[in-house]
This record gives sequence, C-alpha cells and structure tokens, in this order.
Amino acid sequence: MFDFKSIVEYLRPKYKHLIETMKKWILRLSIVLLIAVIALLFWAKHNMRDRHPGYEVNITLKQDVKEVDLQIGFGKTKITPTIIDTWEDANGNARFDEGEVYNDVNNNGEFDAVWIAGFSNNKPANGVHDDVWARTMLVDDGESRVAMVSLDAVGYMYADVVDIRQSIPSEWDIDYVLIASTHTHESNDLIGMWGPDIFHSGVDPDHMAYVKAQVKESIAMAIKAIRPAKIILGQDLTGRDSILIKDTRKPIVKATGVHVMQVLDAVTDTTLGSIINWANHPETLWSKNLLISSDFPHYIRESLENGIYDNGQLIQAGIGGTAIFFNGAVGGLMAPHPSLPFNDPIRDTVLSEPSFEKTRTLGEQIAMLGMAALSTEDTLSRVSPIHLEARSLYLPIANRNFRIASAIGLLERGTSKWFQTRSEVAAFSIGPAAFISIPGELYPEILYGGIESPPGQDFDISPVEVPALKTKIKQTYTFYLGLSNDEIGYIIPKSEWDEVEPWLYLDDSDSYGEENSLGPETAPILYDALSELIEKL
Repeated sequence: MFDFKSIVEYLRPKYKHLIETMKKWILRLSIVLLIAVIALLFWAKHNMRDRHPGYEVNITLKQDVKEVDLQIGFGKTKITPTIIDTWEDANGNARFDEGEVYNDVNNNGEFDAVWIAGFSNNKPANGVHDDVWARTMLVDDGESRVAMVSLDAVGYMYADVVDIRQSIPSEWDIDYVLIASTHTHESNDLIGMWGPDIFHSGVDPDHMAYVKAQVKESIAMAIKAIRPAKIILGQDLTGRDSILIKDTRKPIVKATGVHVMQVLDAVTDTTLGSIINWANHPETLWSKNLLISSDFPHYIRESLENGIYDNGQLIQAGIGGTAIFFNGAVGGLMAPHPSLPFNDPIRDTVLSEPSFEKTRTLGEQIAMLGMAALSTEDTLSRVSPIHLEARSLYLPIANRNFRIASAIGLLERGTSKWFQTRSEVAAFSIGPAAFISIPGELYPEILYGGIESPPGQDFDISPVEVPALKTKIKQTYTFYLGLSNDEIGYIIPKSEWDEVEPWLYLDDSDSYGEENSLGPETAPILYDALSELIEKL
C-alpha cells in the first residue's frame, strides 16, 4: 500500500521550492509589467504634451481713423510632395494590398509611399496631376499687417500653425497670420490620420518641414510684391451654385454663395490677385483617384488667372494675378457627391462619374460666378482700416478615437489641459468686407440658420447656436474661412448630435459626422466665441 502521508512529506520541500520560485517569477513579471505600464503612461503623456505651453492669442487690431490706403501683395509656393515609388493597383481598390508590386526607384528595399489623405488609410499616391500650393495675400493698412494663407491640404493643425507663426522674423512686421486649408481630399496627409493603417501616421516629417518653409516663403514673396492697391468686391447669393452641392445629412441647409475680392494695382490697374470663397468638399475626384491634386480649387484658380478654354479656344478671359481659394462652411456634409451629375455648359455634356473633367467643370462654373459678380463700379481706393479680433479658446476632446490618436502620437496637436485642446477663432474686417475664421468644418445651419431639434437627438434640447451667425455680421460682403488656423473636425449643432439610438429623425441608421468631431460641446463654445468677436467689428 501507498503511504500517502510519507509521499506528501517527501514532496513538501520540493513543492515549497517550486512555490517560492513561482512567487519570485510572478514578482519579477509584475515589476516588469508595472514598469511597462509606467513607461506607456509617460509615452502617452509625452505625446499629449502641450506643443506650445503658455501660448495665448488675445489680439485686437484697430485704427481710430475713417479711411486708409491699402497696400497688398501676393505670393505662392508649391508644397507638392515628391513621388518616389509608384505601384500597381492590381485589384483597382485604391489600397496597397499584400502582394501588389511597387517600383523601388531608389533601390532602398522599401516602398517610399506618399499617403493621400481624406478617404481611407493605405492609399499611396501614384503621381501628380496638378501642383498643390501655399498661397498668400498680405494686407497692410499703414499700421496693421495681416497675412492670409491658403494651403492645399485636407487640414492643418493648430500646433503647426503656431510653429510657422513663431518662425516669422519680427522685422516683417506682421501682426497676424491666418493659415487655412482648402480641405482637398486628393493631396498628401498633413494631419496623421491617413497612413498605411490606423496606428501609423501618414505625415512625412521632412515634407512637413518643407511645407512650413514654403508657407514662410510665400509670405516673404507677398511682402516683396506689396503694392499700393484698390479692391473690387463681389458676391453671388442667388443660389445658382446649389446644383453643384449635395447636402448629405439632414436638415438640408446648403452653404451656397460665392464671395470674391479682386485686388488691382492702384497705379497700373492691373490685377495683383484675387481671393474667392465657396463652401464644398474638394473631393470631386472621389476615393479611387491616386494622383496628387487640389481638386476643384485648381480649376477655380486656373480659370480666374488664365481664363477658360475649350479645344484651345478662349471661352472667357481670366482676370490675371494670383488667385487664392478659401473654403467655407463644409460640414453637414457639403459635397460634390458622385450621385450628383454636373452639366458642363461649355462642352454641352453631362458628367456623372468622378473624373478630372467633372472636377474641371465644377471649378470653371464657380470661377465664372465669381467673375460675373465683380463690378468695376464698386472699385474701392480708400477703405476703413483693418479691424481684427482674435482669441484662443479651449475645446474638450470627448471623442474616444481622438483621445487614443493623441495618446499614441497619431495626432501631433497636443493637449493644453486634461483632454482639452487649444484652438483659435478670429473675425476681421477690411473696408465693407468681413472675414470670419472658423477652425474646422462648420455645419451651415449654424451660420445661415435652420438648426433643428429632431426626434432621435441625444440631448433633449432646443437649438443652442441661435440666432444664426450670419445675422450678427454688419458688413456688406462676408468671407467665411473654414478650416482656418486648425482642423478640429465637424462642428455639429448640439441639438442635432446623434451617437446613440434612436437615430436622428428616427432613421434606420446613424448619421455621418460625430465620429470626426471633438464632441457635442464644440459648436456651443465656438458659437459663443465667434459671436463675441463678430459683435465687436
């Protein structure tokens, strides 16, 4: 018979040794895990650090005189990325899938991809259709000097704007620099969200440094080109542009209206440049395009500068100079959706599928509306001086994905407080024209009116952002500068916020927008801040 007690006594010291060994290993593993967690927390904290601690904007520019002479200059520099390696999209899905072939031009054994931003991850560019630009208009009223820059980018974050501002020499005497994005979905990633996958940034640090240098150079060019100037203002508010816009989210409130300023040399009457402002997503080429492009802003600018041609025949003369495009209130979502066919009045064709031809006719039609709105009878030689109000503001980051993206360093914008990000709003006037700086994609109903409290809303409230911002603006002409000094995503009326069922308007599915918004408090905070600045003008 087995002596169970004897066996236990025999094994006890061996088990005791084994248990002690296991305790030691568990302790060691716990220490390693603790160190890893602490390291991870420090890494996340480093990623979320404030890129510009203490930076604060509280600017008022104002002269106590009735009229001034203006000096204005224009500059433009290319920010086009260099495409090194191209690839074969074998299955035509505009994604670089495993097994697809690339051309290793520099023989480094790696695919040197330039990631296109705006639709999805893992979308490398295969060439350049048209250059993308940094374009600047510099306005000087004798006392204040403001630089307005437009970048062909899906967006440009506040931390990068501040980097550029802080690099500008004091001897340039610039009081305020505004940097807006055209929001093209066909150029390279300057934010970080559109890399090879959701965990890797699409931003090339070397190219980002190049963009910042080129923005600075475009401002320098505008300073060198500054001339005594007079301006012509125009706007088409007939709504004829609505056929080129699809509002893809209820309520249907389209951001129609083309706003334009032509700048003439006060001595020679030749055009120095122009700015044109219209609201629509530059994504006419849609998701399968693999060529770098500024989308329809390219054709707007080409038409304004050089005219419109068909088979070599001039259809409409341009106005010359350097044209600059600023986007507007594109939230909602204002888009030249593929389901929207465009009639090309010049070539008498209807264009449905995404193409450069469809993109061209959109750009040409907006340019024609802008040029038709200009009237030399409204030429202004002397105007009221620049009045500018700009303020910092802090926005809570409620979006879980944005929090994670900030923590892992995918979004390199930093946080100024606990899951709060610093941004900026501004409003300024030059003569009878107002310029409203909006740091993201504003839903048009906040600007024009029409906010609703539909069934299915997450907050049982009446509209908060009322009355419409437009009603507060006193100037005759207004330019709404969307994605200006930042890209915080969609700015959604709080009463239309919808993250949980039942869905808005009791629809069968959720609406697009909230996943690319900081959170439901963004719109009320921005509305109050912009209202305060507008009322000061």
